[in-house]
Formats: sequence, structure tokens, C-alpha cells
Amino acid sequence: MKKLNLFSVLLITVFSYAQQTPAPKQVQAYSIEGGTAHIGNGKIIENALLIFENGKLSFVGSASENIERKGNIIDAKAQHIYPGFIAANTTLGLAEVDALRATRDFDEVGTMNPHIRSIIAYNTESKIVESMRPNGVFIAQVSPRGGRISGTSSIVQLDAWNWEDAIIKEDDGIHLNWPRPFSKSGRWWMGESVIIKENKNYKKEIDELTAYFSNSKAYNTVKTEKKHLPFEALNGLISGSKILYIHVGNEKGITDAINFVKNNNIKKMVIVGGYEAINVKDLLKQNNIPVLLQRIHSTPNSVDDNYDYPFTLANSLVKAGITVGLHTAGDMERAGTRNLPFLAGTCAAYGLDKEEALKLITSNTAKILGIDKTCGTLEVGKDATLFISKGDALDMRTNVISKAFIQGRNISLESHQTALYKRYSTKLGQ
Repeated sequence: MKKLNLFSVLLITVFSYAQQTPAPKQVQAYSIEGGTAHIGNGKIIENALLIFENGKLSFVGSASENIERKGNIIDAKAQHIYPGFIAANTTLGLAEVDALRATRDFDEVGTMNPHIRSIIAYNTESKIVESMRPNGVFIAQVSPRGGRISGTSSIVQLDAWNWEDAIIKEDDGIHLNWPRPFSKSGRWWMGESVIIKENKNYKKEIDELTAYFSNSKAYNTVKTEKKHLPFEALNGLISGSKILYIHVGNEKGITDAINFVKNNNIKKMVIVGGYEAINVKDLLKQNNIPVLLQRIHSTPNSVDDNYDYPFTLANSLVKAGITVGLHTAGDMERAGTRNLPFLAGTCAAYGLDKEEALKLITSNTAKILGIDKTCGTLEVGKDATLFISKGDALDMRTNVISKAFIQGRNISLESHQTALYKRYSTKLGQ
């Protein structure tokens, strides 16, 4: 008998619990009545009635209306109904165990990789992916990392056999990490003062980007026999079929990134991170540029910022008329993505209206990602991707989901975590 090496043992440990089988296609209609429906666009319907069939919502209104109930009737009295939450800019399904290089597939070798498509590496059977669903996160943008141009993201629903079945929007946009105009030095952990230094190569790095985009436009204008996949991938930014997601947080970087996009005739852009976006709110609004805010459960970047600056930033930008969404990228980002609704809850606790906070992870994010025609709100004709919670879904104490559906399919809320909970509850005699 051959001995198992360490890598094999670790993989067996990671995958020792069975993955939940994806739900079958909806064949019978559902009617949910009596609950409070949070539409996702700022509206609420008390004593609501929702009917969906063939994966689509066919009625959303009051239960007092004279509407025939169809199929399975679910009593949702004293409960709340929400559209499925949307996690933007994640690496879900692209890595399982960070300590195992073989399970990490989100950062490709090289600097300019617009042609690297994250979707073909997406693992639908990731244990981390299935752990999103019990908190109401049903849709995710699977995004690459690393380099100057990381690659191309896609948007998936989180209950599928394979990446082809999971796709909601394939190759939605390209991710660019904007050069840093400044850098920090000083061992802050030793109590040393942090010194801000100018990046002397900043202009050179922008010039390199400008030349790269110019060359791609020249290539896509003239037909050649020799293929250049990176340049072909960038063509979607000029035609408008793809969005340019620029990862940048500082005021100067945001301003320069907007000017770069305008100078290169790129149709659609999104600021990802946007820590100092409030300083250029007029420029963002003038150019109709949305912002996907960095994980707000963090400390301020500067000693001059208020302690609650990350918590109040969404409210400030929304008041300025900017479309805002949330994402959870950062340390432990994949496992932390399940906490997405509680980031929105924190925004509500720090001044944002509760239904406006809900929009940060539903309708606003759907608009930003370009999937708002089918996802993000509870409206007739849209996908029946929704769930019923026993309490406020933005509050971790009361977000207890009793029923969940993705595109009308009655999905399982079990995961390897709930299996372990049940196992050890029995052991402890609970």
C-alpha cells in the first residue's frame, strides 16, 4: 500500500464532507404570502404575495389582492422576503486553501493579462461557495487578482454543477490595478511614524498603460493573421460590451483613472475600493461613475480620518448621488464574503436608511455589474432568486433563513459547516 503524501492528506481533509447536490429545475409554481417583502429598490410591501414559476417572478404585490395562488403555498407570516444578495469582486471558487498552491487559481503569472478568464477556473464544488448561501449570498462576481491588468471576471449564481451552468453574465469586465501615486513607509507596528512618499515611477507606469491600450486599439482596427489575445480582450472596453473595473482608493488615483478612461474612449468604468471617493464626488457624479466600496469592516487608513469613516462612507456617497455597492475583498476575503449582508447592516447603523443599505448589495450592485434586467430586485419578469428570513437579514443575530430559491429552484441551505455543527451538537448532547 502506497503512503499518502502531505498534499493528499490535506486534500482529503478539505474535501471529506459531501457537497450539496444542486437543486433541480423548477417545475411547480410557488406562492409566498404573508411576509414583509423588501423589494431591493427601496420599497417594502407588508403582507406581500409573491408568485414565481419557470424560474421567474410572475406576481409581486399585496396578499390582499384577489390573485389566485399557484403551486406550493408558503406561509411567510412574521418573516421577511429578500432578493438574493450579490457579492461583487470576489475570488469565490478560485481558491480553497490558501496554504495549498494547487488550490489557488486567482493570480496568473504576468503583468498584462486582460485575456485571462476567471470563469474557466471557477470551482462550483468549493466548500466556501456553498457556505455563502445560508446568509443569503446567492450571486457572485468571480474576479482575478494580481498584475497591472488582472484579467476578466464573470458573474455566477452559487448553485450549479459546473461553471457553464453557473454563468449569469460571462466575461463582464476587465480588472485593472491602478498605479499608486504615493507609498507608505515606516514600521507602524513598532510605533514609528508613517511617512508618505511619492512614487517616482507613477507617470511612467501610467504611460505604459496608455501605450498598451493604444497598441490594442491599433491591433483591433487592422485585421492581422497573427492573433494577440490580450489586445482582443480589450476590444470589449471600446465597444462597451465590457466594463473596466479600476481598483484604486486614493483621490489622485481616482481622478487620473477617470481621465485615462475618457482619453481612451472606454465606455464603462467602475471604481473598486474608492476609499477617498468622497473627495471627488462631483467628478464621479458628473461622469456617472459608480463605486464598489472596499470592505467597510476595517480601521481608517489615516490618523486624520474619523474612527467611523469606513462605516459612514457609503452614506456620504449615496447622499452625493453616486451609485454605491459593497465588496469584501481583503484578508480572508473568500470566507468573509458570507458576511456581506452585515456590512450593509453596519452602513444602516451609521446613518444610511435600512432599505438604502439593502440596495448596496442588491439593486445597486446589479446595476453596477450590468445584470439588473434579471437580478437584484423582486420584480415581475426577473429571476426568482430570493429567500425568506425569520428576521432582519442585515442583522447577524436575526438573519436566519428558512427557505431559499435560485432562479426558482428550491436550494439546500446545508453545508459542511452545518454538518459539523449537527455532528458536534450530538457529541455534546445538545
